[in-house]
Amino acid sequence: MKWVRIAALLVVFGFLVGAAAWMRPFGAPHATGMDDHFIHNSQAEAAANNTVTAVIFDYRGFDTLGEATVLFTAVLGVALVLRRWAR
Repeated sequence: MKWVRIAALLVVFGFLVGAAAWMRPFGAPHATGMDDHFIHNSQAEAAANNTVTAVIFDYRGFDTLGEATVLFTAVLGVALVLRRWAR
């Protein structure tokens, strides 16, 4: 059983070292050209004059909807916990 734990630890350690070696240098952009694509094509693809609006509501619409749902659920939960119980 001791050898299984040591083997699992070595596998996890090897994964972490490999992930650290595979990372890009700090500050280096991970994608080149996406910002240029959004800037040049946001009006044609999303019919939005503001690029930030196009990215938030059109390109990342479902992600934004999910974030809004999580925030609404958190506010509703806090309101239910902190409300006064009428007797």
